[in-house]
Amino acid sequence: MKREEFFTRWSELHGGAYVTGVVKGWLAISYAISRPLVRLKVSPNLLSFIGVIAAIFTYSEANRNYCIVLLGISLVSDGIDGSVAILSGKASKRGAMIDALSDRIGETFWALAFYKLGAPAWLIAIAWVLAFTQEYCRARIAGLGDYRIDVVTIAERPVRASFLAVAILAYDIKVSAITTLAVVWTVQQAIALVTVMRSGYTRLSATDRLGD
Repeated sequence: MKREEFFTRWSELHGGAYVTGVVKGWLAISYAISRPLVRLKVSPNLLSFIGVIAAIFTYSEANRNYCIVLLGISLVSDGIDGSVAILSGKASKRGAMIDALSDRIGETFWALAFYKLGAPAWLIAIAWVLAFTQEYCRARIAGLGDYRIDVVTIAERPVRASFLAVAILAYDIKVSAITTLAVVWTVQQAIALVTVMRSGYTRLSATDRLGD
């Protein structure tokens, strides 16, 4: 499958979402990584499983300097499973459900890793709830019909992983920045949730006025 065909298929599976900007950049990277995995006949569900396992070890080994590698494996595995499914012709609703569930489980262990590094439990809990609600709203609005949310917020999944990655590095070099990073993440996550909700509400309101 050519790259442009991959972009088109991805857009079709995501409610006609536009493949531009940051989204196009990430999909280009995902396409490049996924192609050799498809040749090796790696299962998309296996990648989802690897992502979850890596996230669990990210939490258990949070205070180790190699933890950032585990975080990277978790992020990439859960980020390319959908691309592998498309390229291998195995994209399905069941696979999409497994993918989404794996992402949420993985992010739960990321949050626990942040807490293990020394961030306040109540702050991490708020950030996690905001992130979970953002993804729930995006999925729920899409599930109401042919509604897409094209907005890319300031706290998408790779950004959440980046906050944890910086926290891991800060912990490793003994820089007291864990709580500050958690605060910034929480604030950005709140802004991201509002952004998704406003975008979704606007689209649903426009459709309702049309009597659809």
